Amino acid sequence: MTDPNHPSDPNRPPDPARPTDPDRPPGQDPLGDPNQPLGPEHPDHLREPTPPTHPYYQELEFLTPREAPVRFAVRYGEDHRPPGRPGVLARRATLGAGAPVLQYRLPSSAQGDPHAYALLERETAAAVALERRYGGAKFGAVFARIVGFDLTAAEPFVLYRPPTGRPLSEWAGRLGAEDQERITGQLAMAVRLLDEADLVHRAIAPDTVRWDGARVRLCEPYAAQRAGEAREPFGGAPWASPEQRAGQGVVDPRDDLWSVAELAYYLLAGRPDRGEGPPADLADYRRLAALGQSGLFAARAADRPRPADLMRLLHVPDPLATGIGAADPLDRWRTEYDRQTARKRAATGGAPPGGEPRRDGTEPPPPDPRPARASLRDRLFGGGDAFRPTAPVPPAPAPPPPPRGRMCPHCLLPVEYDERLLVTIDAKGNRIPLDLSAERRPGHVADALRKAYHLCPHTVDGDEEHELPVPYLTNGEPLSVALVGSSSVGKTHLLAAMLGEVELGGLEPYGLKCRPLNPEAHRTFVRERVQRLKEGRQLGRTGQQTFARFADGLLVSAGGARPRPVVFFDLAGEDLAQDGEVGRFLMGVDAFVFVLDPLRALRLPGLDPVREQSGLRRRDLGDEAFTTVLNRIPRQRGGLVAAPAALAVNKSDLVRFEPVVDRWLGRALPGRHDPDAVREESRDAYAFLAHHAGAAWLKPFDDCADCTLHFVAATGGQARDDRFPHGARPRRVLAPLLSLFALCGLLPGAEPGEGIVR
Repeated sequence: MTDPNHPSDPNRPPDPARPTDPDRPPGQDPLGDPNQPLGPEHPDHLREPTPPTHPYYQELEFLTPREAPVRFAVRYGEDHRPPGRPGVLARRATLGAGAPVLQYRLPSSAQGDPHAYALLERETAAAVALERRYGGAKFGAVFARIVGFDLTAAEPFVLYRPPTGRPLSEWAGRLGAEDQERITGQLAMAVRLLDEADLVHRAIAPDTVRWDGARVRLCEPYAAQRAGEAREPFGGAPWASPEQRAGQGVVDPRDDLWSVAELAYYLLAGRPDRGEGPPADLADYRRLAALGQSGLFAARAADRPRPADLMRLLHVPDPLATGIGAADPLDRWRTEYDRQTARKRAATGGAPPGGEPRRDGTEPPPPDPRPARASLRDRLFGGGDAFRPTAPVPPAPAPPPPPRGRMCPHCLLPVEYDERLLVTIDAKGNRIPLDLSAERRPGHVADALRKAYHLCPHTVDGDEEHELPVPYLTNGEPLSVALVGSSSVGKTHLLAAMLGEVELGGLEPYGLKCRPLNPEAHRTFVRERVQRLKEGRQLGRTGQQTFARFADGLLVSAGGARPRPVVFFDLAGEDLAQDGEVGRFLMGVDAFVFVLDPLRALRLPGLDPVREQSGLRRRDLGDEAFTTVLNRIPRQRGGLVAAPAALAVNKSDLVRFEPVVDRWLGRALPGRHDPDAVREESRDAYAFLAHHAGAAWLKPFDDCADCTLHFVAATGGQARDDRFPHGARPRRVLAPLLSLFALCGLLPGAEPGEGIVR
């Protein structure tokens, strides 16, 4: 019986291909030569739909490695579970008129594990980075060639060209000396290329490396990590190094060289080694003598040669020795960043922010003489004789009395602590006077004050009555932080993501401890903002206000130092863009986070579909909220704004595959403050914005004496129907906050005023 789907059957229905491409001869593989770069494949032709004309076919849309959208008719094979990739399903597929691909996808059943999605995203980023960097060179054939991807699909996936050749496990004991040397040399070259891309493959083994008689091909980079990140345990003996198997230390390119050494031994000896150090019979193999003497079999990565050194030892030409590709267009803007920081350093004389006068032009109020009677403050913090417990109680160490004067962050007037102005606030928002004069138990007094409020005495006609958490007045110097940006740039999501990371202990590696400034208010913020975001729900827009109130507050302490109140303002973009009364508090804000939206700022065509979907338009004139706020803040340091600032490129996940963005967004924050890394990220972000956006978007950097720049992602994806389909995945959201803490002297190990212009 004739199979109507067999290629030789004349009655076989025509394969539905993508729309006709006049530049491609009939029958030619639409993916082109597997040794050549994919390119956009005439994306203008591929945007038109290709309706399937045969029941075996479906339609598949995805992005090429250059993020050009394409659409193909597709026919799928059977699913199977690939080894070493838990949760992922693999299947062969045929695109268009007959282009075979391999698809790895994350099925709905595996999406309850956020780590599984993160691994697929990390793999895709590594594959795209390698394709963009080396896809145009013949030596790029040593890597798996990515065809496309869609990480926003209901079942996210990545597509690769099918591999050629056979696994090295099938060649053991069958290869001559010349082929063995070629394989070892090409593997060393692959590790050298990975090293240059700041990647470590971590899955080089006999079953994952193929040989076709001319070249090796590594498997898909599903286990790849960035060099310098904490090692995640992966692999088994002998192919993975002891440090990699144990997950000790940080990822090093020389982790892959261990695998190369073990493969070289395996091909020559015909059997694997035990994988704990140099093979016991290494001296029996003269052809491995040079590798053994180089330290390639050393158990520690630090004792092995660098990839370039190994290539010289093997007499393998280094394809990167003369450089490949065009010059980086961002380099001129990195030089401009250096010039601008030098300009600001000259203008300010390098004076730290703390050395300037108060921005409201007033002097701190002198402390009042201590009252004759023992006040509630004296009884709580010590210093009075009127209160003596009837039973002997061991004296508890008491912090020094806080300064008598604190500036109200709302009305910018000094507030004196007055126990007659203490209140609590009930569930309906009613202010209830709090009288603790009869309370004789210090612990009860302290607990009551922890949850109490202090009325601001400066409410005047037309002002909204307001109050301050008592800990704001009874601890160290407060720090107020305002998030600035137009409506829908993601300020609220960024603040919720920041405080969510704080709630999970994200500041503890930096020596910081955090407590709520007011427990009930913090609990409400966590429930209504942080928890909703953690559940993958989109947050509502911040409503306009008639009076600026801070959204949440923390008590932040380092070591044994006195805690400092940190309060966060999150106002509607409309309020910030108008020069009205609601924004008058800005003149007293201590630090700013300017939130930039790539959809409004960047001249990248790949963002156009998202702009169209969200109804946003690109603006060459910058963010109007930036301009309004910066024009309102007093200038004191050489005509620059003295308040430290951070410019956060939010929604960076939209441009995550741009090499300079991927360099930072693709790695976790380090566990310690590194001013050099902060400067490098600022330099890269400045260059990226200067190249792809108008100069007006860099106004915060131009106007502020100290301004760092950061790539962040508050949600990690676009919302659909008010939900994030694959959950909210914040990236590097603490980077702007840590930078401000360093500039304001709150971060251990950072000098106060340690900014980019020092």
